[in-house]
Amino acid sequence: INKVILVGTLGADPELRQTHSGSSVCNMRIATNEYRRDQASQERAERTEWHSIVLFKRLAEIADQFLNKGSRVYIEGKLRTRKWQDREGNSRYSTEVIANEMQLLGPGRGVRGGGRGARGDEGPSAENYGNYMPEGAAGAAAERHDDDVPF
Repeated sequence: INKVILVGTLGADPELRQTHSGSSVCNMRIATNEYRRDQASQERAERTEWHSIVLFKRLAEIADQFLNKGSRVYIEGKLRTRKWQDREGNSRYSTEVIANEMQLLGPGRGVRGGGRGARGDEGPSAENYGNYMPEGAAGAAAERHDDDVPF
């Protein structure tokens, strides 16, 4: 099973672009933090891990509309590693999370008034969030795109 669940903070505004066929693609990077105690000094140590996230179609448009740098977000998806060539012809690899569900865990840009979310083509509404809601994520946005991810 290839499944990733992340709760993190955006390091920059999402970057939305269109494919040649007109489909929306959004790239963003989120940071997750891990805390532990150092065995020798008993001090609390923090480790930050950065994750590249790719969203497609309507989910990409929702991320661009509602998220900005510093937004907290829940991401569910799968890992995908792709191979590419750099300018010198060397093989490079990039591992990304292809998101099929996203939930806003706090207000982002463009969020006004009572509703803090969006789902699919239904537009912004706190009532239109998905079935799965992690604890503390009431009023968040959710959208599933299991069939939208290219293989």
